[in-house]
Amino acid sequence: MDQADLPHARRAVVLVLGGSGFIGRHAVTALLVRGAQVIIGSRQPGRIDRKLPEGALTCLRRQARLEELQTPDDWAAALEGVDAVVNCVGILRQRGRETYQRVHHHAPAALAEACRQRQLRLIHVSALGLNHPARSRFLRSKVDGEAALRASGADWRIVRPSLLDGDGGYGALWIRRVAHWPIQLLPADAVGQIAALDVGELGEALAHLALRIETTTPDDRDREFDLGGPDQRTLSDYIAAIRRLHHDKPARCLRVPSLLARLGSHVCDLLHWTPFSFGHWELLRHDNCPQRNRLPELLGRAPRAIGAAPAGSGMAATPSIHGDHEVAVMPAPMGE
Repeated sequence: MDQADLPHARRAVVLVLGGSGFIGRHAVTALLVRGAQVIIGSRQPGRIDRKLPEGALTCLRRQARLEELQTPDDWAAALEGVDAVVNCVGILRQRGRETYQRVHHHAPAALAEACRQRQLRLIHVSALGLNHPARSRFLRSKVDGEAALRASGADWRIVRPSLLDGDGGYGALWIRRVAHWPIQLLPADAVGQIAALDVGELGEALAHLALRIETTTPDDRDREFDLGGPDQRTLSDYIAAIRRLHHDKPARCLRVPSLLARLGSHVCDLLHWTPFSFGHWELLRHDNCPQRNRLPELLGRAPRAIGAAPAGSGMAATPSIHGDHEVAVMPAPMGE
């Protein structure tokens, strides 16, 4: 049951870390719709007005630089008066003190302990595909972050979305751009399937988890939520589906040999160019779909198909339209 179903209950106060980012602002919108009081955690809380969704400009804001919040005591000011936390922060590439381990592992570990001490619920957005061996420090840091939550004793939930669709996501923007190109370069070993989902529906799922009243304590298996859309496709098939929304003629797809694709991913990491990274190259080689898709359970309905025309319309649909900034490729890095 969501808070919207309890009109006489005290409004829950939810801190959304990365609340102006690609995922976070959809969580903010969904929480506001459900009657929650939202506090937006941001690296630069005074500079996010243009990024915030409608209705969120009056929300309280708190500074949250995860690379600096490395102990439970560091989180005291951010958590004051809060009932639940939704952590949507993540980085695709390291910058100075913003390292993978500090942002994806040490800060969430400290946050989990701080939430345990205060008996707060913690919803942590991670990513699918972490069950395969990985060399990428980006992926390994996310694995470490999940392990820290499990060991914390806090009231945690881990949410792992597949590829995200939505305007404004850095990766989603690139996918749509590539879909328009008549010639496309894709890694030859990008054979894994993805289950793209709408970022707005991810926001709804996060809000539901933050506000849901639990009558019993769930076991660890019930605290982990793999989420995806209804269709499973390879990356090339997904891009082709997006292209069909705008073009009748299919693109020519050129397969880049594995070694060259891997070298290209390292170059992209070095130059901070495009959302393609070594971690994504590793992920694309395996399926990135939920074995047990819990998105319908959290939405209370079937998730919408991505890259498909509405049934019976006879018209091409446009992909969903959402906010600003951040990455929307596997896994979806979250922050600001």
